[in-house]
Amino acid sequence: MDTNTMLLLLLSLLIAIGLSYFYYFYKAKTKSNVTLLLAFLRFFTLFGLLVLLINPIITRSSLEIVKTPLALIVDNSSSIPFLKAKEKATSIYQKIASNAAIQDKFEVQSYRFDTELEATDQFDYKGIQTNLDAVAKSLKSLYKNTVFPTILLTDGNQTSGNDYVFGFETTNKIYPIILGDTTQFLDLKISQLNVNKYAFHKNKFPVEVFLNYSGTKSITADFSISQGNSVVNKQRISFLPATKTATVNVLLPANTIGLNLFKASITSSHKEKNTFNNTKNFAVEVLDQKTNIALISAINHPDISALKRAIVTNAQRKVTISKPQDVKALQDYSVLILYQPTATFKTVFDANKTAGINTFIITGNNTDFNFLNNQQPFFNFRMSTEKEDYVAQFNEQFNLFATDNIGFENFPPLQNPYGTITASGNVSVLLSSKIRNMVTGNPLVAFAENQGKRSAFLFGENTWKWRLQSHIDQQSFDKYDVFIDKMMQFLASNDAKKALVVDHESFYNAGEAIVISAHYFNKNYEFDDKARLTIAVTNTKTKQTKNYDLLKATNSFTVNLDGFSAGNYAFSVKELNSKTTYSSHFEILDFYIEKQFVNPDVDKLTQLAAQTKGAVYYPNQVDALIKSLLENEEYKAIQKNKITKSPLIDWVWLLILLAGLLSTEWFIRKYNGLL
Repeated sequence: MDTNTMLLLLLSLLIAIGLSYFYYFYKAKTKSNVTLLLAFLRFFTLFGLLVLLINPIITRSSLEIVKTPLALIVDNSSSIPFLKAKEKATSIYQKIASNAAIQDKFEVQSYRFDTELEATDQFDYKGIQTNLDAVAKSLKSLYKNTVFPTILLTDGNQTSGNDYVFGFETTNKIYPIILGDTTQFLDLKISQLNVNKYAFHKNKFPVEVFLNYSGTKSITADFSISQGNSVVNKQRISFLPATKTATVNVLLPANTIGLNLFKASITSSHKEKNTFNNTKNFAVEVLDQKTNIALISAINHPDISALKRAIVTNAQRKVTISKPQDVKALQDYSVLILYQPTATFKTVFDANKTAGINTFIITGNNTDFNFLNNQQPFFNFRMSTEKEDYVAQFNEQFNLFATDNIGFENFPPLQNPYGTITASGNVSVLLSSKIRNMVTGNPLVAFAENQGKRSAFLFGENTWKWRLQSHIDQQSFDKYDVFIDKMMQFLASNDAKKALVVDHESFYNAGEAIVISAHYFNKNYEFDDKARLTIAVTNTKTKQTKNYDLLKATNSFTVNLDGFSAGNYAFSVKELNSKTTYSSHFEILDFYIEKQFVNPDVDKLTQLAAQTKGAVYYPNQVDALIKSLLENEEYKAIQKNKITKSPLIDWVWLLILLAGLLSTEWFIRKYNGLL
């Protein structure tokens, strides 16, 4: 307590003594033991009340022992029981977690992981994916600025996420306990198969297959690709002890329109322990037409290459880059992309007045806006010669087609001349523009329709930076490329707007997340968040039907169909109020990625341990690991002096005591007839 508080308490003591004396002894005719008791009760009551009014801060000091955390993490994926290590993993976990010496030295914290890290001491080993990189990221956020050891019970076989070896912090040691039989067995494996989802009728589509061999002798294997009961490709592959990989490139004909299922297989005369990884099913949807897109520009710019790359990731699209004067037959194209048009584009605009092809106009610093004012009816441009940077702002109410916000607000600004862009007619804005934090009121990406003709506008150059930023944020170009593909799909079609739009894939791998999303629009084509959507999914073989409700997300309705077995399924989405329906089908392929491994990945786990200065252990070395952790002087408990400060008015028992003193004084006075 400070000096002022001490003086106030002393003053309170004197006041309480003075008032008690004045009330019971001053001018009192008789002085008895009862009077003395009442004076003491009054003194303590007054002193207590005055102390509460002063409300001094009481400081307490206590010692606290802080143990080093020990993260005990168990691989909960289905590859553990497949490698016959389920019981071993559970027994090792129990042995470490229940060790009294470990509990005395460490704060043991149990986790399990498959797709993500979860704090629990219960394990079912049913995870459909293994993501060790997610473990690394979670530990960084859970134990910031803390030095601690991690025991990792796993087979090291990762099926999703980035390379985990360099994901863990090097300041915290990792001790992997390798689960599974490390004995090397003869094994042939299709490690990866690359194929486009779409092909075009009467064309050929490429298939790239990577084969792996594990063994100590030279063998010859048969690789084949079959469709139904027909073998469409077959060849012999030789492996040597020093050559354990092979790459097969095949061109297959696309003769049947629709979804075509294939199976790639590799076999040999030798017996294998694991045959699940000898086959891989894949599907290709054969289309009967291709969208030809003309990308017309009079200048060279990085946007052109980036735009073409984004469009052609969908094999339905073909992009031809031309100069305005080189374009002859517009009827060969489904969409015209006009990049920064100037007066040299006049012949293209004039020809398109007759052809009526949907257009995508992109402006920038080289655009002739006076020319553009005369060539389209949707926007009027009043632009200066000054350049300006425009940041995107996503419009949640956009409803021409289903699209998500892929992080537009975080993308680099686009450059366009400074000025005013005024819309007229039937225009829908997907992205509006801001200059730094100031809203301009100008569109950045917009769409328009007029007499069945569709147009798209992008007011700014340097969208190549958007594609690059999307890759930095997502470690993939996919989200940005899908956004561009949806724009092309909108422009390539002149179909009328649909009230119910459903997004789904034609096929999924067994064990993958199966998410179907839907958008329902009212008569004004505004997203209706009060819609009631249901889905009925029917197995075409067993005829068993399951019904689900679609749950509302930010700007869509979604349903998760995880847990369905491999097979063909037909489904129907229905809006209950309007009775609007959408029907289609999808295929779940018989492919379980967690069953593709025959051995643990010893090399990766050894590299991880070395990277973090830990050590690799096997199930029969658990005692050695426990001994090493107990003897490690880095992990010592810390004794902390914990100081707590609390105001006296928070002491409830003091209020109870004052109430008791007042009550006692009243009863004594009442009993002795002093009231």
